[in-house]
Amino acid sequence: MCSSTDTGDNQDSNTSEQQRNLENWLPITASRKAKWWYSAFHNITAVVGAGVLGLPYAMTQLGWIPGIAILVVSWLVTLYSLWQLVEMHECVPGVRFDRYPELGEYVFGKKRGYWIVMPQQLVVQVATNIVYMVTGGNSIKKFFELLVPTVGSIRKTYFIIIFGGVEVLLAQTPNFNSLRGISLLAAVMSVCYSAIAFIASTIRGSEHHREARYGLRATTTAGTIFGVFNGMGTMAFAFAGHSVALEIQATIPSTPEKPSSKPMWKGVIVAYVVLAFCYFSVSISGYWAFGVHVDDDVLVTLSRPKWLIAIANLMVFLHVVGSYQVFAMPVFDQIETYLVKDLKCKPGYTLRLFGRSIYVILTALVAVCIPFFGGLLGFFGGLVFASTSFFLPCIMWLILKKPKRWSFHWTASWFAIIFGSLIMVLAPIGGARTIIISAKDYTFFS
Repeated sequence: MCSSTDTGDNQDSNTSEQQRNLENWLPITASRKAKWWYSAFHNITAVVGAGVLGLPYAMTQLGWIPGIAILVVSWLVTLYSLWQLVEMHECVPGVRFDRYPELGEYVFGKKRGYWIVMPQQLVVQVATNIVYMVTGGNSIKKFFELLVPTVGSIRKTYFIIIFGGVEVLLAQTPNFNSLRGISLLAAVMSVCYSAIAFIASTIRGSEHHREARYGLRATTTAGTIFGVFNGMGTMAFAFAGHSVALEIQATIPSTPEKPSSKPMWKGVIVAYVVLAFCYFSVSISGYWAFGVHVDDDVLVTLSRPKWLIAIANLMVFLHVVGSYQVFAMPVFDQIETYLVKDLKCKPGYTLRLFGRSIYVILTALVAVCIPFFGGLLGFFGGLVFASTSFFLPCIMWLILKKPKRWSFHWTASWFAIIFGSLIMVLAPIGGARTIIISAKDYTFFS
């Protein structure tokens, strides 16, 4: 009996040791030395994404009052649900839920929780990476079109491939904290190109806004309804940072006296102040300047002064280069966990090189096949972004904390659940229609 027990204890000990070694190698948990300002620029990079450039287009599908109202409500709801995630990261004393699925397992049960949360988080991150592939290709192509037209005339496909090549190299960055320099650059770029879009749109609008036609882009009843759906999804896509929030918080050190929630929340507040400036300024100024004629990427509509818009497009390129990696890091974490645990691969540089490179190549291939920025924003924004950012944290909060009926947290959580559910149901319909219409005149690999 003693021999058997010792063997079992040794196996458990070996398993625990292997798990610790794996956690010390995986990109999310390899380093826990982040400062609060790391949280700030990781969150800015994740939240203030290229989706901001599609907000003026979303305004043309919703109109002034509904568009601004949905943007305000989305900002408030997602700030609240992000606070819930930050607080739930260490809701069990001595335990850290370093990954979104781990929190799901605790709330909903081991197997059920994993399969509720993991697929949704994975689709958010993969969808974001695909859209950023398209955005990166669009932006660098526009940069050359403005400054070097002969290079800019090359097919968009090649620019997406160039962007993918850059991401393959950056994908070899070992862990989240190693990304801090890239993430900081991306955060600065996102603020800069938003400021340029705002200033250029304001200048253009002061000269020509009387010529702009406001109201709704669509002229038919069906077009209006589906446009509203797509606009809601575009705005939901703009609030995608929740899918990497727990993973960002996992990089911050934590003790009972100084829990990770305090520096993480400080970083979130900074990020959301920056987000408010970028989103409201760009969406309002872009719609005001061009009305219903604004493109699904406002920088495409802006064409003067050439040098300034070219620089803005280069900034977008640099931003999505970094933002792609922030969203890809949890995917790399899942891939490497599967390869080591299930396929018994040996952790190391070779595994990292092949696993991550294959993932980047696959997202580039999909981006080349369906490079429809506006439709992708609406479709993916509603399909899963609404869940992971708007109401899944609220459902978890209600189950864990059990707030009293009609208390603030009970009411706020249910409002977010209902609002997010409407977006999740309606937005993919509008996004899918937009993709179908765009695809009619599209030739693959053109």
